[in-house]
Formats: sequence, structure tokens, C-alpha cells
Amino acid sequence: MRHGVWCGGLSATASLMLMMAAMLVGCSAEPQSRADAGSAAKPEPAMEPAAERITRLFWQDRTTASLRWADLKRGEEWHLEPAGIRGFPKLDVTKQDLVQMAVIDDMLLVGVRDEEDGQFQSGWVAVETGVVEMPHGDHSDWYYPSDPAVTQKQLDKNQGNPAHLYVYDDVYFLANDRLNGFTRISVDKENEERLTPRFFSGGGNHITMAAIDGAVCYSTWIDGGGPNAGRVDVVDLRPESSGEPAYRVTLPTGVIHGATVNSGRVFFAPADGICWVDADTELAQSADSAQVHQISLGTDEETGKALRTGAFVNHRNWVLFSTGTADSSALGLMDAKAPSPQVVTVPIDVKDGLSLVTPRVVRTRSGKRYAFLFQDRKEGDIQEKLTIVDLDPNGDRDFSDASVAATLPVGASKVEGHFGHHAISFDPDGRYGIVTNPGDGTIQVLSLNELQFEATLKVGGTPSAIVSTGGGAHH
Repeated sequence: MRHGVWCGGLSATASLMLMMAAMLVGCSAEPQSRADAGSAAKPEPAMEPAAERITRLFWQDRTTASLRWADLKRGEEWHLEPAGIRGFPKLDVTKQDLVQMAVIDDMLLVGVRDEEDGQFQSGWVAVETGVVEMPHGDHSDWYYPSDPAVTQKQLDKNQGNPAHLYVYDDVYFLANDRLNGFTRISVDKENEERLTPRFFSGGGNHITMAAIDGAVCYSTWIDGGGPNAGRVDVVDLRPESSGEPAYRVTLPTGVIHGATVNSGRVFFAPADGICWVDADTELAQSADSAQVHQISLGTDEETGKALRTGAFVNHRNWVLFSTGTADSSALGLMDAKAPSPQVVTVPIDVKDGLSLVTPRVVRTRSGKRYAFLFQDRKEGDIQEKLTIVDLDPNGDRDFSDASVAATLPVGASKVEGHFGHHAISFDPDGRYGIVTNPGDGTIQVLSLNELQFEATLKVGGTPSAIVSTGGGAHH
């Protein structure tokens, strides 16, 4: 029997259905007596209006190597009451780190990495969020029937020390770096064991991935030299497959540290520029016939090295990324549907000592589309910033006219290697952005309408990666 969010033996979703049914019965109940019904009601004391629940937040605290949660509420003031998650494992802060995390429906998955090359305890932890969505065409109602709790986990010496976690077609893909492969983890609402993992061989050392239509996954090797430099394994994902690569493609340069899919094309981030291939969902190609296209990002004037990127995000048919340093810093955009994709750049003023991180994108409640890029501190004592780019100033869905809309000061980061960067998430209603400041132990609330911060809330520890699920609560 699994341990999860239960109410009398029922999952959060089933409990919600019973609760709603009971509410309907209660609403139709008759008064106890006609005398009661007709008696004069005593005046009730005035009550303060209840705080509005905006969204449910989950964030990583690197100080304790734990996952925290709280419902963001707004009354006369903003409120957060951080709490731990029932059943979350106690990790060793000197040996383990939480890595990437993502939400599918009411399930959150977070990767765990250790400092002993996967030989201490690494793997993943799954949390039922306690948030249920009821879609209604052009909008959704949100319910919060229970607190979050761990429902499954896999932590041992056989998980290959994951770093990257992706979601494609509502399925998790978790890299198993030291096993030279990845785990495809599907979510099934009908089964008691909600997550079903399957391991596939492909990719190596520090893996990034792009999966398409449940048919094929492109899994990369990070090697900068040797026989695996520029190597991308093309893996058959179909149920009857062997779980081994069908063939490989080789990019012109190695050190691949990013991959994504958009509009039937797969994009990679090697040491020089960006490469892409047409997605081979029928596995009809081979190492000899697959055609690799390369797009140059130019050369850094100070170092003379080719410009590159490290990770991508998608919004509609556009692929977005950050690139460059100092004077060459920019947001890059590509129309993945174009016959021959080209890079459009939006220059961003980044002072010495700061560095752009991967953008995050939102479509606001008013229909505006923005990209958010933090300028995190690399060295020195300089004010860190959040740059906001209006992706579509004239509303024609062509991002080639994107421009900087605002740059705001933020609290401190606490960067140590890959960890301690600022992060931002957005409520599903598109009203607010929620920012973590790892060096300050604070979370800030940003109005997506005004593009200004409305609140700074102290949560303690080192809040870093953050996700939001659930919109305004339905009553």
C-alpha cells in the first residue's frame, strides 16, 4: 500500500468529490423546524474578510536540503506560512542536494543528487500536491482538499545521480547520469502506485534530453573530447522497444548542455552556437542520413570564443535562451516553425560581475507575454537584477520585435556551482510572479500587471528553485 494523501482511504481527488457531494446535500437540507426557520436571527458580529488564496508554492531550501510548501494568501497583507511536507525524507545536507523539479496535474517530482557520484543515495521523490483542477472550457476551478504529502520515492545507490528533469507530453524524464541513461516516469491517476518508471539507455555523464510524441528521445553526452564528443543518442520509447539507442547523431562540437523540442524539430546547446535536427518520430533515419543544422551565435569579443547557450525554454513555436556575457549579453529567440530558423537577439545591459540565467516565460491574465531573466552575481558586491522582456509588444504573436520592458532590483542570490540562483514561478491565473532570493531567505511577490513587487516575505533558510500550482481557490 502506498503512503500518500488519503482521507478515509481515498486520494485527494476522490475525497474532493465526496466533499462536494456532501456540500450539495447540506445545501438542500430543510430547517430543523418551522419555528426555528421563522425565529428572528440574532445579529452576527462583524468579521474580517477571509484572505484570498492565490496559489500553492513549493520551494527548495538548500540550508536544510528539504522541500517546503505554503499557500500564498492575500488579505490586508500578504501571508505565507512555510511548512514541511509529510513523509519527505530526511536528507544529509553535507552529501545530498535537491535538483530540478516539476508538476504534472496534482503530482510534483523532484530529483535528488548526492556528492558521492550516486553511491550514497540519489533518485527521486514524488509528492501529491493536494491541489485539484476542475477545467471548465476557458477557465479552471481550483480546490485544495488536503495538505501535500509524499506518495512514492526511490532513493538508493542504483539511480545514477540525476541532475536534469524534463516534462514532455505530460511524462517525466529523469537523467541517470552515472548509468548513461534516463528514466521515463509516467503518471497514472487510476493506479494506487501513481508513477510507473522505466529505464532507457542513452546519453551520458551529464545528460540533457528532448522527447517527442512518446515515440523517441534525443539524449545527449556532455563530453568535450574523445569518442563521445558531440554525441546524441536517438532512443526508441515505444513499449515494445528494447530500451536501447536506435542510432546516434554527432554534432560539430561537444559539451552539450541543453536540449528541447519544438514544432517537430530538436534543438541542442553545444559549445558553439545551436544545432538542430528534424525529429525522427518514425525512426526512419540513421547516423548517416540524419542532417544536423548549426546556427552560429557569434564570437565573444573579449575572449574570442564562440558564443553559446546552456538551456532552452519554449513558448508556442518560439525557443528562448540566454547567451553572452557583459556587453554581449542577450535574450535569444528562434521561430522553430520557420523554414530555416534564425536567431533574433534582444541585447540586455549586464554589468561586470553579473550573469544572465535561463529565461522563464509567462502569458499573463491580460494576454501579455513576458520573458524574465535574472542577472545573478558572479563576483563582487553589485546589485542583482531581474530583467523583463516584452515578447510581443504589438500583439501579433511574432516575437521578432521583443524589447526590454523593465529591469528591477532583487534580493541576493547565493550561488555555489549550479545551486543558489534566483528562481521565479507564476500562478496559473497569470496574475503574479513569485521570486526566491536565496541569499536573503525571502520570497517576493511580483504583480504581472504592474511589473512591480508588491510584497517581500521572510521564509528563512536558502529558498531557491520554486514551483506554483493551483490558482484562486473555488468556494
